[in-house]
Amino acid sequence: MENNILTILIFFPLVGILGMFIAYMLKQEDIVYKYIALFTTSIQLFLTGWLYLNFDPSILLNADVVQNPVKFAVQVPWIDNFNIQYFVGIDGLSAPLVFLTSLLMFLCIIASWDIKKHVFAYFSLFLLLNTGMMGVFLALDFFLFYIFWEVMLLPMYFLVGIWGGPERKYAAIKFFLYTLFGSVFLLLGMIALYYYSGLESFNLIALISAAPSITGALWGYEVKYLIWLALFIGFAIKVPVFPFHTWLPLAHVEAPTSISVILAGVLLKMGTYGLLRISYPLLPGEVVAFSYALAVLAVINIIWGATNAIAQRDLKKMVAYSSISHMGYVLLGMAAIVSTSAAGAQAGMNGAVMQMFNHGVITAMLFLLVGMLYDRAHHRWIVYPEDYHDEALAGKMGFGGVANKMPVFSTFVMIAFFAGLGLPGLSGFISEAFCFIGGFTAFKLITVIGTLGILLNAVYFLRAYQRIFWGDEGESTKDLKDITKREILILLPLLFLVVGLGVYPSPLIDMIEPAVQNVIDIVQAVL
Repeated sequence: MENNILTILIFFPLVGILGMFIAYMLKQEDIVYKYIALFTTSIQLFLTGWLYLNFDPSILLNADVVQNPVKFAVQVPWIDNFNIQYFVGIDGLSAPLVFLTSLLMFLCIIASWDIKKHVFAYFSLFLLLNTGMMGVFLALDFFLFYIFWEVMLLPMYFLVGIWGGPERKYAAIKFFLYTLFGSVFLLLGMIALYYYSGLESFNLIALISAAPSITGALWGYEVKYLIWLALFIGFAIKVPVFPFHTWLPLAHVEAPTSISVILAGVLLKMGTYGLLRISYPLLPGEVVAFSYALAVLAVINIIWGATNAIAQRDLKKMVAYSSISHMGYVLLGMAAIVSTSAAGAQAGMNGAVMQMFNHGVITAMLFLLVGMLYDRAHHRWIVYPEDYHDEALAGKMGFGGVANKMPVFSTFVMIAFFAGLGLPGLSGFISEAFCFIGGFTAFKLITVIGTLGILLNAVYFLRAYQRIFWGDEGESTKDLKDITKREILILLPLLFLVVGLGVYPSPLIDMIEPAVQNVIDIVQAVL
């Protein structure tokens, strides 16, 4: 199984889709599709657990892989005429995200148990999305990477557009167009690398080795710079980096709960993962030249996302804008790779990769909790006393006193909010701290400005908690019931990771550190 486990992780969801199709042809009840999806994702999660137990953190996806395939890597010809390969592998950059994807997909299937509309289509699209995400994190051929990147687009478009809220069609189209726009730039960058590298290959490991020899000019600009810019735009839209962020809040608000979880927990991380997997090792000189601009964009993300979160009345939109802010921490840690301090560069990059994982867990928990509240109250308003006269809020006098009616739920929300604002002892703190440590060694003033995001995070999280969970019971609070055992079971694995990695982050650090150091060595070699 060792030689095929990555292939199984990628394509096993398609087996689940086939099983659901057979059940559909046999006119089975809707519950059958749910159990098939649950079985499929549980097997995938089990295999990911086995992979984690047998994973060697010293695995480095570098030039040696081409000559001596490392553990779990699979490299076979696919389209010989254009030297395209089925090439997959895993290292410390991708391993945490593979585990996160498997876990969130399994939990989201359980969270989607009450879906009643087009059940077969919903769970089939969910599993197709699963294949696309796994493929992106495991592909080591750029052409294969691009195919999986595009595979994700279609199921997400339909999942938002069919099962979303009142403005779901507009949100789905906006998401589709923004992502497709970015994909065009990825395609252009991929084609340019294919021709200008001299290899006529999409093999990412081989391209990294050949990258120093890429020369030439196009339209009066150095071709390396144009390739970097094309790839950056493609990945930045997915992060999203300001000013490409406007698709995200609407998509989150309109998407069903489980789709919001996957969107924030996994899809946003693909942008930063793409930069670390492709742009950084292939174009280290351009990374150095662009690092200051990346740090500035990171701080804009941090401040802009946080200030917009403060302004929101919709709890889900507040969490969506907080995601924009927290992805800024990832970008700041990534920019710190140019630090002249070896410890600073390592802290920043480790913090960035840790934040990708920790933010995925925290936001997944937040969106699940918001969805549970919405299922009971049928609205998500954070209503301020001065807004009671607003016609748009008529009859929605807010919550207040939810902690009295839902003490277990309120405890989960409190922990998730504190993790989001970076309370020491919870997972968000350690990764954010590393990002700031690294950032400060490279960009002192910019990083000092970025730390204002910590204060702003506390403002919107604590104010929302105070207005919803404390005080007198509001009109929307009277009939609320606490969360069920099924909902608690969904939240417990995420709670374990939030607290466990906050107290003892070494398992995550040990997993990512060798791969991160490999990227640092490549970039700092050009300094």
